[in-house]
Amino acid sequence: MSRALLLRTATALTAGLALATTLTACGGSSTAAGSDSAGGGEKTVTVYSADGLKSDKGDGWYDKVFADFTKKTGIEVKYVEGGSGEMVQRAVREKTNTQADVLITLPPFIQQADGKGLLQAYAPQGSDQVNGADKAADAKWTSVVNNYFGFVYNKKELTTAPRTWEELLDATYKGKLQYSTPGVAGDGTAVLVKAVHDFGGKDQAMDFLKRLQANNVGPSSSTSKLAPKTDKGELLVANGDVQMNFAQSKSMPNLGIWFPAKDGGRPTTFALPYAAGLVAKAPHTENGKKLLDHLLSEDAQKLVSEVGGGFPARTDVKPTDANAIELAKLMGGVEVFEPDWADIDKNLTAYVDAWKSATGS
Repeated sequence: MSRALLLRTATALTAGLALATTLTACGGSSTAAGSDSAGGGEKTVTVYSADGLKSDKGDGWYDKVFADFTKKTGIEVKYVEGGSGEMVQRAVREKTNTQADVLITLPPFIQQADGKGLLQAYAPQGSDQVNGADKAADAKWTSVVNNYFGFVYNKKELTTAPRTWEELLDATYKGKLQYSTPGVAGDGTAVLVKAVHDFGGKDQAMDFLKRLQANNVGPSSSTSKLAPKTDKGELLVANGDVQMNFAQSKSMPNLGIWFPAKDGGRPTTFALPYAAGLVAKAPHTENGKKLLDHLLSEDAQKLVSEVGGGFPARTDVKPTDANAIELAKLMGGVEVFEPDWADIDKNLTAYVDAWKSATGS
């Protein structure tokens, strides 16, 4: 088996471990936000983030913790969201006139941001309770919400979830399957990571994705838009991540979560956390530090499962709410592997180019 994207394979994740260990998620589409005026805004902080933690209905984890933060500090949170790669590229373009104070994105894009000099070191209060694999050794970034990669399916149209990758080649899924764009969306990039792991190497994965293209609707810069399409039956299967899709399923009754296996193998996934870093030369550095402290506070972390449908980044926070119990059950028996994110960051362009060549995208 190729080790290009895989550092090690972990044992099957048990229900109890799912609540105590790490997690991560995803790409998405732009929403409203704003940037601070030059030279002012002592009471503002601007966040660039991958989507999935803020709700259109105003009841997401970001909605709750940002409101609590403003009430506590008087600092207004200005918010911009998009695909993980999109947010990094925006920050790169603004490097000579920095607008963001905090950047929150999925691997390998948080590592990419660090490599481009976009982040400055800061260890938020509570980060000592975050597992070493879920934060940078030099304090350039730390996970604030843990999550796992997954897929969704329409429970109304399909009586049971697909089990294997190979099933998705069936004509049943022609024009009814879609995954977000690798290199643009974090969850889209995760499709490549998982396929390379499950099929045992880059060439094998690209051969499969080439065949799968016959059923694929086409590119999507937003992972979050695929779940509503799946719930409505426009799609039967799409990619996503556990936190985002679990939260969406509360208002999308036909949405189910599953983890593909290679034919003859076990279902697998890997941690895909929301990782946050303080932006270098941020216009409101101190406010950014205060927000990062708040996101990792015990009070905010206790809301991750109850409000956000995700997993706490802090290992000392062990929720027992109904969502936490359901999430643990969902993750039971799924094999979790740990990608080599340093390798992926280094070779991401080559992997994406290989995917484009294989699929004609």
